[in-house]
Amino acid sequence: VDVRTVLKLDPRLSPVKVAVLPLSRNADLSPKARDVASQLRKFWNVEFDDAQAIGRRYRRQDEIGTPYCVTVDFDTLEDHSVTVRERDSMAQQRVAIDQLQTYLAGRLPGC
Repeated sequence: VDVRTVLKLDPRLSPVKVAVLPLSRNADLSPKARDVASQLRKFWNVEFDDAQAIGRRYRRQDEIGTPYCVTVDFDTLEDHSVTVRERDSMAQQRVAIDQLQTYLAGRLPGC
């Protein structure tokens, strides 16, 4: 049985505020994910991770206390939205890329 290890830090104390994760190492997904990470780095410390399976990448981020993971998937290429996963509840929500900074800013006050 795998145990989910989560470092539940207050987002203001988390060294990484957001992780951007392409669903897979795809020639179309990785550049889009890197663009999203670059946009968010203007505001927060953002980590880009495309190594191993998406579940392992989520776990790595949970272990270091990253409050939000942004997943770039194949739907992103069509609808220009991403999936935002919240660390503590694991709730996921689709957010338009052009609204992503505003969405995260509302959830990362003082960061």
